[in-house]
Amino acid sequence: MPGYDVFAPFYDAVMGDRAQHAAYLRALIRRHAPGARTVLELGCGTGSILRQLWTHYEVTGVDLSEEMLERAAKKTPGIPLFRADMRTFDLGERFDVVLCVYDSINHLLRFDDWKAVFARAHDHLNDDGLFVFDINTKSQLAALVDREPAAHWFGDGSLFVINVSSAGRGVVVWELRVFERVGGSEYRLHEEDIREISFPAERVRSALQKVFTRVWVYDARRSRPSPRSERLHFVCAA
Repeated sequence: MPGYDVFAPFYDAVMGDRAQHAAYLRALIRRHAPGARTVLELGCGTGSILRQLWTHYEVTGVDLSEEMLERAAKKTPGIPLFRADMRTFDLGERFDVVLCVYDSINHLLRFDDWKAVFARAHDHLNDDGLFVFDINTKSQLAALVDREPAAHWFGDGSLFVINVSSAGRGVVVWELRVFERVGGSEYRLHEEDIREISFPAERVRSALQKVFTRVWVYDARRSRPSPRSERLHFVCAA
């Protein structure tokens, strides 16, 4: 699994505070688990979602990257954070909600690994708990490969460039390049390649239905999912 260790120092400046997505997640939780009090986030990164949720829930985070967790600890002091693999973690406690968002699960390139996450999430849920995660769809990843590289200026004149290429067999590579301005016209290059894959939504739903009692699928941009959906949210009742 990728660690985002190279990109971690620039992640928040490039990606923002995630407030809008956090509000959407809260809406899903209120709809399906209005009494929820405790939330565990898998792949919590720098803690942006945790920070948005910690005034509403008791939150805990898990991530594989030490660099990301260091930044999360500074952003969300006092919140329990654990370095662990989302496929194998065991915290020895249960939660009302388990989250895994911002296509974190897409970084797992084997479907058996996705199913391992489903099982781990279920085992960490209370009896009436909820597992919520999102994915980049197959059509979205295919569309990204066909786009021109995107550039974004941030901070004091630093530049972030992202290109998505195909590695074959449905795998895409997010080629992340940060040109960090260190003074005047001098820049330092930071490079990291992150791989993702997606699987058909019906295959994902079918696997979830073997673990959870009910599964709902949402597209935040449409009234219902469609072949044109770019990102899907799966909401699964324990």
